[in-house]
Amino acid sequence: MYVPLHNEEPSREVLFDLIQNTALGVLITHGPGGLDANHIPFELDNSAGKFATLRCHVARSNPVWQDVSSGDEVLVVFRAADAYISPQWYPSKHEFHKQVPTWNYLVAHAHGRITVHDDERFVRRNVAKLTHRHESIQPVPWKMGDAPRDFIDTLVKEIVGLEIEITHLVGKAKLSQTKEPRDIRNAGEVLVARGDTGVGQAMLAAAARKSEQG
Repeated sequence: MYVPLHNEEPSREVLFDLIQNTALGVLITHGPGGLDANHIPFELDNSAGKFATLRCHVARSNPVWQDVSSGDEVLVVFRAADAYISPQWYPSKHEFHKQVPTWNYLVAHAHGRITVHDDERFVRRNVAKLTHRHESIQPVPWKMGDAPRDFIDTLVKEIVGLEIEITHLVGKAKLSQTKEPRDIRNAGEVLVARGDTGVGQAMLAAAARKSEQG
């Protein structure tokens, strides 16, 4: 990924939060059939591995777990937010008319080595953790014990676990950082007013940082 210095997000903690809050990643692999991309919810364990470890599961009928070998290098892309930016939102455009449209976004790329776990205990643990995390916001959270045991047992046999030890983490925050603080701030305010708090709030924070730097 091309990352100009002003777009780089160097904080590991910020990137961990981005991954945790996004959850759905794009697993990119290269197997016998060439490049493949699978959209999968991941669980991040930032206490395991060199940087952290990602865990997930896929359907047994999905060939991805057979197309890779344990130790293969893979890439997982997490796109947290994105938004179109109109030049009309930059105050300087109306003075100098030297602005063009762009697209801003927040993204993390996790490079790592994959391990296949055709293991019922791994799969159950992964499903339980994902379920607990995402059901926690429900008034009455669903849990695996709510379904008949034989039903869950049958489903667990139909999925395979994957684990990715992250070896390299790259973050990019494209937030119009090359613009004047007033331009970044106003565009961010427009997005927030429209309900796009992801990129909008990030742009407001970027504008504040740039103003502090002078």
